[in-house]
Amino acid sequence: MRILVTGGAGFIGRHVVNALHAAGHDTVVLDSLHPAAHAGGGPVPDGVVRADVRDAGAVAAALRSVDVVVHQAAMVGMGVDLADLPDYVGCNDLGTAVLLAGMARAGVRRLVLASSMVVYGEGAYSCPRHGAVEPAPRRRADLDAGRFDPPCPACGATLVPGEVGEAAPVRPRSVYAATKTAQEHLAAAWAAACDGGVVALRYHNVYGPGMPRDTPYSGVAAIFRSALEAGRAPRVFEDGAQRRDFVHVEDVAHANVLAAGATAGPGFRPYNVASGHPITIATMAATLAEAMGGPAPVITGEHRAGDVRHIVAAAGLARRDLGFEARIHPSAGLRALATAPLRPAAPAAAR
Repeated sequence: MRILVTGGAGFIGRHVVNALHAAGHDTVVLDSLHPAAHAGGGPVPDGVVRADVRDAGAVAAALRSVDVVVHQAAMVGMGVDLADLPDYVGCNDLGTAVLLAGMARAGVRRLVLASSMVVYGEGAYSCPRHGAVEPAPRRRADLDAGRFDPPCPACGATLVPGEVGEAAPVRPRSVYAATKTAQEHLAAAWAAACDGGVVALRYHNVYGPGMPRDTPYSGVAAIFRSALEAGRAPRVFEDGAQRRDFVHVEDVAHANVLAAGATAGPGFRPYNVASGHPITIATMAATLAEAMGGPAPVITGEHRAGDVRHIVAAAGLARRDLGFEARIHPSAGLRALATAPLRPAAPAAAR
């Protein structure tokens, strides 16, 4: 197949392109080389079309003779502050709208969308007394007092975290999460209007070689790795007990190959892409510190607006429908990250 990969020069995108080539597919790579992800140098893959996904003419040209689109292009991470909001909405949501309109005109009806676990907001929780409940957003006063676990909205008891499945409602709690949710809604509306098929891959915490170094747009694994490389202890927010699923970028690339080749019919279908082996942030930091021979993590008690407490995936649907199962356990992948090459950091002016 001939596959257009937007954002194909980025961290995840490069791995996706390589995996598609290894599976025998032909690719067209479109990437704006946004400075938040690309400043600081590093080679650009041969044949990349340097253009913004919001450029309708460039998108139309890239879509010629394409069978499937794998849409990776997006601004990611928590950003700096609300001044980033127009860039997030422009890159992620307007960019997706321009791409979908171009696909409709070109007759391309298959899309693999890079979504994110952030669309869920908080993960799944249950109360010993009231069963499955939806926690309210955590209050600043509780966080300042070190009460990090959300209470039951009915009785105030500490909730027990569980696995969140694809049928869970989406409740974004950050600007980035809101834009990823909007991408999903746009893609679903496009699929309904033109009889298209969308596979939305809700990535959990992606890490691996080629991650951007410590920037406001980096993942926590890269931030900790950069601190250790500089001889500093990783600074773990809250009490470090917050649980996440860290999934290796090579597994994410494999999921994209499977999704691109899926033969299911039209409609919108979301899938968690996760390792299936959740760990705490403190454990992740300690694993990296041990592997790098660096200082032990420091638990700071600090917190950030928009962060959620626990988000752990139910991974069975992707295994059943796509045949996807992560191959790299976090314990091995995070140790390998200790010596993996990372992308140079963007200069401060580009952040």
